Amino acid sequence: MLTDLAEPETTIVAMPSPPPPPSADRDAEQALVARAQRGDVAAFETLYRANAPRVFALSLRLTGNRADAAELTQDVFVHAWQRLTSFRGEAALASWLHRIAVNTLFMRARGEHRRAARVRFTGEEREDDAAPVEQGTVPPVDVAQAVDLERAIAALPPGARRVFVLHDVIGYRHEEIARLTGLAEGTLRAQLHRARRLLMEALQR
Repeated sequence: MLTDLAEPETTIVAMPSPPPPPSADRDAEQALVARAQRGDVAAFETLYRANAPRVFALSLRLTGNRADAAELTQDVFVHAWQRLTSFRGEAALASWLHRIAVNTLFMRARGEHRRAARVRFTGEEREDDAAPVEQGTVPPVDVAQAVDLERAIAALPPGARRVFVLHDVIGYRHEEIARLTGLAEGTLRAQLHRARRLLMEALQR
């Protein structure tokens, strides 16, 4: 069911947080969720098809590349299936899926940090662990990227990109991002300022 995600076709130039669905759509969604919670795989696949493009769009912005975004999207729906009985329908399913995506990404990042720290501690640092997650420079941006907002976002350093997406795209508050990341609010504000400045510079080239 979830193994045929081939980068959903989607436009994500200005992707706000998911709006609440119309009442009729919300009722239909709740009916599908109820069926899926009882183990109806076909109902869950319908929910997957309806929500995968938006989850992929968010994942692409958070990770910066399509392969990682596709993998994160798959993980989100695997976790969603496993936890579906805990979904109470108080918010739209899309909002719940977005939160799973963000939590999954940061759980993965924390695991990578711990693995990298263990490697460095034992003196067996590998080449791919040598570079810190937060880089001080932005990768080169060519002319095509300079006029493409999505590519400009993908070119941001990982820390700055995630804070920008969480705050300016999804709409999390600084204190919420601080709880997710474990970073001080002052650090997050500095990263957000940096992300906005780098984006402006990239898009003006």
